[in-house]
Amino acid sequence: MEFYRSHIMVCGGTGCHSSKSDKIMNRFKDEIKEKGLENEVKVVMTGCFGLCALGPIVIVHPEGTFYSQISVNDVEKIVDEHLLKGKVVKELVYDETIVDDEIIALEEVPFYKKQNRVALRNCGVINPEEIEEYIARDGYRALGKALTEMSRQDVIDTMKASGLRGRGGGGFPSGLKWQFTHDAEGDVKYVACNADEGDPGAFMDRSILEGDPHAVIEAMAIAAYAVGAEQGFVYVRAEYPIAVDRLKIAINQARELGLLGKDIFGTGFNFDIDIRLGAGAFVCGEETALMTSIEGKRGEPRPRPPFPAIKGLFGKPTLLNNVESYANVPRIILNGAEWFASMGTEKSKGTKVFALGGKIHNTGLVEIPMGTTLREIVYEIGGGIPNKKKFKAAQTGGPSGGCIPADLIDTQIDYDSLIEIGSMMGSGGLIVMDEDTCMVDIAKFFLEFTVEESCGKCPPCRIGTKRMFEILERITTGKGEDGDIEKLEKLAKTIKTSALCGLGQTAPNPVLSTLKYFRDEYEAHIYEKRCPAGVCKSLARYEIIEDKCKGCTLCSRVCPVGAIEGTVKNPHVIDQEKCIKCGACYDKCNFAAITRG
Repeated sequence: MEFYRSHIMVCGGTGCHSSKSDKIMNRFKDEIKEKGLENEVKVVMTGCFGLCALGPIVIVHPEGTFYSQISVNDVEKIVDEHLLKGKVVKELVYDETIVDDEIIALEEVPFYKKQNRVALRNCGVINPEEIEEYIARDGYRALGKALTEMSRQDVIDTMKASGLRGRGGGGFPSGLKWQFTHDAEGDVKYVACNADEGDPGAFMDRSILEGDPHAVIEAMAIAAYAVGAEQGFVYVRAEYPIAVDRLKIAINQARELGLLGKDIFGTGFNFDIDIRLGAGAFVCGEETALMTSIEGKRGEPRPRPPFPAIKGLFGKPTLLNNVESYANVPRIILNGAEWFASMGTEKSKGTKVFALGGKIHNTGLVEIPMGTTLREIVYEIGGGIPNKKKFKAAQTGGPSGGCIPADLIDTQIDYDSLIEIGSMMGSGGLIVMDEDTCMVDIAKFFLEFTVEESCGKCPPCRIGTKRMFEILERITTGKGEDGDIEKLEKLAKTIKTSALCGLGQTAPNPVLSTLKYFRDEYEAHIYEKRCPAGVCKSLARYEIIEDKCKGCTLCSRVCPVGAIEGTVKNPHVIDQEKCIKCGACYDKCNFAAITRG
């Protein structure tokens, strides 16, 4: 075994990889070799550290020094100063890790302080392409424990007692799903993993597969033992090439060590996993459509019942969980149900991973205990809204979810609390919006996505969402009519009660939640022909406030059509006939002298 005095951890997640973290890693290797440090310092490509806004990220251990937004040109300086001389290159260090000129532990940084990484415990810590590193972190111990110390029912009872609920959207109790599949009659059963993460802005499952693929493989093997399956499938979208590659490597490594295949741990238990690539159809995130796609058919949902636990893949009983749900399983088996149930709320146990995006300072991946408030996520973990803007709303659950307004910012984030206010957990996308966001436009954005992604099998979704989108399109272009709001509500309620699958049934949620909390914005668009946020160009109106205008002429210089008139040091005026509502003047004004509405 080789020992190193320092480890250079380079983020290899998709976000950092797109910013050339692979080239940064190679440069580190070259510099370390050139300086004769190859026997003292090891460079490791890891998964996501979470703070995606600061990528590419490099962490030097054992000090835990967090370098952010690193470029290839910074590598030589880090090697020369930090690794050779022991001097931290402070101008490259993440500023929030420096307090009173001293570097503090990452656990004390606001972004990480309130997190509890369970599903993400190995992401950013190990090399996901080395099974030995996973094993060193107690990897496959849970599988060994389940196979040698627990009966199938013991495993299921542990899952039930843990209170784990599905992290893919619906929140159904995982233990019950396992029990139903176990109890179903059939000589052949299957275990499947839903890695078809299609919500806009969501990348939780992708990051787990990229940073800790063995956790999912181990969990699927445990699940297969519990329900009596010998074959598993991971359904992952082809747009995740790094996740797919690392999953393939992990499966092959597990097979080589006898952790997949025949007679695992000498117990007579057989289990193997195959990968199926999805073509990016959002509807294939729905469980029955996913299974239909695995079978080689067009990915369309089918009526339930029968549910997959009774009749799933190839007509056989099938257990299906998503990536994040599985990632919790090994820790539950090792640490016990009580350990997991001690986190979270009474009805929502454990932690939840969120992809935090939108108008937020700290864009990235967070894992928080259930019950954490939206305020804590936005202002403490997320670092607040950029440019001193006001928080307006947050969208949870993607196209299937709803908007949480500012006056409900102290809502606890858990399954039941979100449903109560008209939203839902979903898979874990959390998009923050500020005062410059038009809520009608947001509803239209999500509905347009649903219209494009509808499989077309059932008329309520195929036709109903299209009609809703057409109404929203009219409203945002200044052609809204009296009665449009009532039409939207009627269509939404009809679709919710009659669509074939969960995706169609939840498609109206963004419209219903914005109507519930921001009805005044719909009315302003329809009756006043005005977009309060100034986002909808057909309704926007830019005006200069005379007593605030300094006559700097910057607005007139950036106007592409010469619609702004005025002389130096005198108030300017916008010619509304010429104005094309591009917003360039509004964005450039340094004196808040231009209004948008």
